[in-house]
Amino acid sequence: MKLGETHAIITGGSRGIGLATARAFQERGARVSLVARDAAVLGEAVSELGGEPGGVRGAAADVADREGLDAAFATLTAAAGPCDVLVTSAGLSRPGHFQELDASTFRDLMEVNYFGTLYAIQAVVPGMVERRRGSIVGVSSAAGLLGVFGFTAYTPTKFAVRGLLESLRGELAPHGVHVGCCYPPDVDTEMLEREAQYKPAETEAISGTIQPLSPEQIAGAIVRGIERERFTITADLQTALLGRLAPLGEGIVHRVLDRIAARARPDSSKGDPG
Repeated sequence: MKLGETHAIITGGSRGIGLATARAFQERGARVSLVARDAAVLGEAVSELGGEPGGVRGAAADVADREGLDAAFATLTAAAGPCDVLVTSAGLSRPGHFQELDASTFRDLMEVNYFGTLYAIQAVVPGMVERRRGSIVGVSSAAGLLGVFGFTAYTPTKFAVRGLLESLRGELAPHGVHVGCCYPPDVDTEMLEREAQYKPAETEAISGTIQPLSPEQIAGAIVRGIERERFTITADLQTALLGRLAPLGEGIVHRVLDRIAARARPDSSKGDPG
């Protein structure tokens, strides 16, 4: 799909990957609409991109609030036309040891990461199917390819996003609608900075083997994925190889990660799990 003259809606569009993707779409001539929970930050993002005279609009909504999100989409499509491209990049992360995380953390992350993706897709699919045209890209994570120590609340939500998109891909393809799933590794964003406050030592050791990418690198991968109508969208070789090799070499990958975690463990149970 060519992005010029399309209307693209991006959830989580006021920061990080979402904002970088908005810039990339704008450079290709798309009309861009942003959805984000914090109205003040959203307003700053819209102004940064040139505001409504530049074809950029914003609507504040919590993606976990279906009625509020539907209202935001209705406002944006009334002003800029039907949604041709949807990117769902709104998300939360909260690392920590499983036994130290309360039930509300698991629920909150699922509400935002999975249901926030689902509700946005449900808002645009009927129109795309009717017009037999459109592209939907959900932002999962490298953690949606492989479970990682310390992310028991986060990883299941990203597996769920991946499963939703994989199931939806075949269903919407006959209607002319492209579906893609993006798998960012660590990205240099505010969310990564917040994660650092809570990461167990083992998780930090595993993350330390990964050089964070920039939001612009992820945005570039998303643009290419849409233009080439790819399902699997990655921005670096390491994640691309993980997507291909993890299912085949699951035992090997697990042993490598377990050894990294064991060396970083700060208590008397530290040791090589073999």
